[in-house]
Amino acid sequence: MRLTDAQWTDLLRVRATDPSAVTRAYAARRRRRSLLRPGRDTLFLVAADHPARGALAIGGDPLAMANRRSLLERLLTALANPEVDGVLASPDVVEELLLLDALHDKVVIGSMNRGGLAGATWEIDDRFTGYDAASIARYGLDGGKMLLRLVDDDPATAPTLESAAAAVSELADEGLLAMVEPLPYRRVDGKLELLKDSASLARAVTIASGLGTTSAYTWLKLPAALSPEPLEATTLPVVVLGGAPSNDPAQDLASWGAALRHPVVRGLVVGRALLYPPDGDVAAAVAAAAKTLQSVEANEDV
Repeated sequence: MRLTDAQWTDLLRVRATDPSAVTRAYAARRRRRSLLRPGRDTLFLVAADHPARGALAIGGDPLAMANRRSLLERLLTALANPEVDGVLASPDVVEELLLLDALHDKVVIGSMNRGGLAGATWEIDDRFTGYDAASIARYGLDGGKMLLRLVDDDPATAPTLESAAAAVSELADEGLLAMVEPLPYRRVDGKLELLKDSASLARAVTIASGLGTTSAYTWLKLPAALSPEPLEATTLPVVVLGGAPSNDPAQDLASWGAALRHPVVRGLVVGRALLYPPDGDVAAAVAAAAKTLQSVEANEDV
């Protein structure tokens, strides 16, 4: 879906001359009655919170997500598909989509901790620099998402754990979803490496499940390419994330479909793999992911 010159010019004008338009747009948004898709109890979200953490690269392009007009056009294309339930994004992106009138009747999850900048020496000390629980409630959003990277030999993991636990409790007090993304890492030659073995992932799941004063409103966001063991470690609802796109979109979809068949899994959250597909066809990538989710719901082969 093209973001026209007129829309872009108007967005820039409003940003410069009418900051209170953002507050009005939050208030005017039509909220969906149900978090899950009625009749199917599933959730399909597009994620766009990477830029706020300085994670801009796609493949060989280090600035792929830096072009804001391009990012917004891709998001508008994704949200135009009726199978997409909503978006997960940082405040700036949510507000731009609100000003573009793109979030009516969509689920909106606000990204909370973006302070662990990609590649920074303090990356694991992932400070809460985006939405907080109070603003998510005040602006009428549907929940908050937090990234929880666990590195056993990095003391910065501890304050992030504490902050995430507080956010889970505060969101629950507001009756709002807390989407926790627990990922175990280790440092190899100074760089973070995701641990993909079942034991590490299951341990991360159990740690995230116990955060806060209640787990009543907690959901987990987990990698799609999981063996069953980590998913067996919780009763909490899970959405699987597509992660960075590979050069084989068909294989990406197949791996998501396998995870989606587990009974604790309720849906899919995909960002770069849909917004920046290898062939550039965002609409087709979104449609293929939606078809994967529908096929699983219908118990068909993916």
